[in-house]
Amino acid sequence: MTWSDFLYDPFDAMAGWLQGHLLLPLLWHTGLSAWEDISYGWALVALYGVAQVFITLGLSMPVERFWPLEKWQKVESVGTDIFYTLLNRVGVLPLVSFVLFYEVQTWINGFLTDHGIVPPTIERALPFLLGHPILTLITYLIILDFAEYWRHRLSHRFYWWYTLHSLHHAQRQMTFWSDDRNHLLDDFLSAIWFGVVAIAIGVPPIQFPMLVLTVRVLESFSHANTKVYFGWLGERLLISPRFHRAHHSVKAAGQKSCNYGATLPWWDMMFGTADFGREYIRTGDPSADEAMHTGNYLEQQMSGLRRFGRSFRRRRQRAASV
Repeated sequence: MTWSDFLYDPFDAMAGWLQGHLLLPLLWHTGLSAWEDISYGWALVALYGVAQVFITLGLSMPVERFWPLEKWQKVESVGTDIFYTLLNRVGVLPLVSFVLFYEVQTWINGFLTDHGIVPPTIERALPFLLGHPILTLITYLIILDFAEYWRHRLSHRFYWWYTLHSLHHAQRQMTFWSDDRNHLLDDFLSAIWFGVVAIAIGVPPIQFPMLVLTVRVLESFSHANTKVYFGWLGERLLISPRFHRAHHSVKAAGQKSCNYGATLPWWDMMFGTADFGREYIRTGDPSADEAMHTGNYLEQQMSGLRRFGRSFRRRRQRAASV
């Protein structure tokens, strides 16, 4: 059984139909036939995005409905978070990330091959993975999760980066929809980080979006507004909504936080940033502008840019006072 057989058979026919009946005619009609080679990949990305949204709804809506942590009389900006989710899972952003990843990896592999170098793959580094697609998938996910822990931790460590990331922390009514509430520049930095690591370990382009979406299902659930607790052992095997809520609490907002992991708490445990306390604290970033809390999509993005700009002015002022 190959990767393709294992991962894509359920969606292969649908992606092929979408490519043949919609994408290819559209590309030829608009003079963009050069993108024909990646049209199947984007169809697959879109289908996985739709599936991911429905899986997330199936997992998260019941626990928020029957075991909610907070109840609000007035919902402030969850509707905007839904827009973020659709944009990031099904819309333009996954297409752009897939196209860039595909083009960069194709160029790098071609360059290496022309110079007599075999492109890197995880199976060559770990031969026992050959012929074991499930084990290979798990290995990819563990490595990428380790990289994501450090990206997330650094996004808090550097103030200029946190000014962008603070948009994600600004939500005072956190739900499973809040996972994709990010500034576009923060998303761009995250995509570069994730893509570089994925290329370094040889993730095939057609499997890249599937890995992203697999991780996102778990990340979305970790943002759910619920009292669900995984138990002592479960909390140390997989990140729960309780564990991740501590990262979003008002006490953890800013450059010194805790629980940075995306899906696995192992890295927080290993590097001393884990907090398994049972206290539930309200979420939000008190230092963020009100527009980052309750503004619409454009208002939130512009507020993040203004805070980002202020961070450089503050740096210049500090340098001038020395």
